[in-house]
Amino acid sequence: MDLMLFAPELSLVVTGLAVLLIGLFIPTDSKKILGYLAALGVLVALFFTVSSLGTEATVFNDTVSIDALSQFFKIVFLVVALLFTISGIKYTEGNSHTEEFFTLGLFATIGMMFVASANDLMVLFVGFELASLATYALAGFEKKNAKSLEAAMKYFIIGSLSAALMLLGISYVYGATGTTSIPGIAANASVLVESPMGLVAVVLLLAGFGFKIALVPFHMWAPDTYQGSPSVVSALLAAGSKKMGIVAALKVFVVALIALQAEWQIAFAILAVITMTYGNMVALKQTSVKRMLAYSSLAQAGYITMAFVVLTPIALGGGIFYALSHGFMKAGAFIATAAVTYMVLSENKDSTDPDHIDNFRGLGKRMPVTALSMTVFVFALAGIPLTAGYMSKFILFSSTIQSGFVWLAVIAILNSAISLGYYAKIVKYMYFLPTDSEKVSEPLPYTVAMIIAVIGVLAIGFWSEPVVYWAMEAAKVLVGGM
Repeated sequence: MDLMLFAPELSLVVTGLAVLLIGLFIPTDSKKILGYLAALGVLVALFFTVSSLGTEATVFNDTVSIDALSQFFKIVFLVVALLFTISGIKYTEGNSHTEEFFTLGLFATIGMMFVASANDLMVLFVGFELASLATYALAGFEKKNAKSLEAAMKYFIIGSLSAALMLLGISYVYGATGTTSIPGIAANASVLVESPMGLVAVVLLLAGFGFKIALVPFHMWAPDTYQGSPSVVSALLAAGSKKMGIVAALKVFVVALIALQAEWQIAFAILAVITMTYGNMVALKQTSVKRMLAYSSLAQAGYITMAFVVLTPIALGGGIFYALSHGFMKAGAFIATAAVTYMVLSENKDSTDPDHIDNFRGLGKRMPVTALSMTVFVFALAGIPLTAGYMSKFILFSSTIQSGFVWLAVIAILNSAISLGYYAKIVKYMYFLPTDSEKVSEPLPYTVAMIIAVIGVLAIGFWSEPVVYWAMEAAKVLVGGM
């Protein structure tokens, strides 16, 4: 076996262990270097992943596959991890647990990457749990913050329930087919079609993945967790962990359980409509920007889920393309919120609601780079032209119409229009409401992370052809199993 196939994962393992060990022997005021080391490790992993594009291989008795789909999602996870580590440099400043923060983030990314490469349900499940256990701890990183502890507890309880449902569904699939290999299940799927165990497995797996992707009605943990977690961690959860659920669901339903398409396709259609509509309608009423972004994230998950309904190569490619675009948009928005939170807490450390939308009043004057970046992110999430969000929605919605699901596309377009209501509200507060406060210094790590995200959003919007082609190549891996 060529170890270079696992160079990205090994890079993160070595970096994570190095960060943890070095952090034990250096004083707290010198731990900022750990953030730079973690970011360097992610960049090395990103380099190895990009340099291996086009590689196709299966290893460990065909339980792990390296292909266009896994490589695409690995880059999504590594981009989000890079934004997480860079912004984490400022967030962990002066924190004695800095090494734990970055190590948990790196190992969560490793789990996500193994899910992307999984060719066996047990490897997929173990990767899921590696990422989940790390993010449970990150959600409750602020031990003295009651909201953070509540976020971690809800996330842990609901996450454990979803893991149990997923594992139970896997056991039914194994019981019927005698294998946990994804290609093996697809080859023996006729047994599932003829057996009641197939329907039970679909229901259990839908519930398990519904929790991971935060589809309504399995979403109840997401708003509280995203709001209570540190904003930098919310970026990792919304832009990284959710995409892990999407790539896993693609592998399980579109490849392994494609013979049961009639059973799960209509369920995904209902979940997509309910999720995007509920997410947008509830987001309109929010005064907490983090909570607003959390419900917005539900709506975005609803859009991406449309790919499971349409199931054409273009729709699947559009959903995969949307995953990368959303990674830049949503991570950037949460990091911008982290910058505002830092400003509010530096002025009043006793503030109990630093992400309230009133704190964005006059942000264009106080923090011009943050305000401009946030404007780009929310407009991209709304689908304004010349952004990654617009191109993602254009490909996904147009493929939905071409496949005859006009009703689904109309609902999605109407929901995009509704979302402008709360996205424009943020812009209104930043630029059109007066403030007496003076301009403040914007933390460099947050600014760098936001600029990277802005470049990603605009570059994909202006020059989307190569990324779209790459996403379509990733979709071919799924279509080959149909």
